[in-house]
Amino acid sequence: MTSDHYVPPAQWYAQMPAVHISASVLFTDPADRVLLVKPNYRPYWAFPGGIAEDGEPPHLCAAREAAEETGLRITLHTLLVVDWAPPAGDRNRPMMNFLFDGGTITDPSQITLQYDELDEYAFLTWDTATARFPDHTARRIPAARQARLDHHTLYLPAT
Repeated sequence: MTSDHYVPPAQWYAQMPAVHISASVLFTDPADRVLLVKPNYRPYWAFPGGIAEDGEPPHLCAAREAAEETGLRITLHTLLVVDWAPPAGDRNRPMMNFLFDGGTITDPSQITLQYDELDEYAFLTWDTATARFPDHTARRIPAARQARLDHHTLYLPAT
């Protein structure tokens, strides 16, 4: 390769595709119900979680967001689901969500909701939880349940 084909590393990296990264946590209670939170800036419910900060690894994002939103300081367990979605609407880049297993919450009184972003939380059956998600992310809930049962991470490419 001749030097006239060389692209400086900064320019090469600037041309590479990029994705948005979010991370969230699956918590259940002893009755095997799913913890969801209701953001006050969206019409649908979600797992505790959020968007990764610049350079933040997904597992640290999930732990940070869960602590900020619920007050729960946890050690994450298994990576359950990786969900990839193409650009959509105002989001001009693909989105990758990493869903981690946060285990079982035996004492819900430990939850301290972040009321500046969230209206409420609830432990819901798996089916009810799925119905409260938007269509484009609802598949994460049954996938998380299966991944937890099988002890195997699932990848959900866009359909």
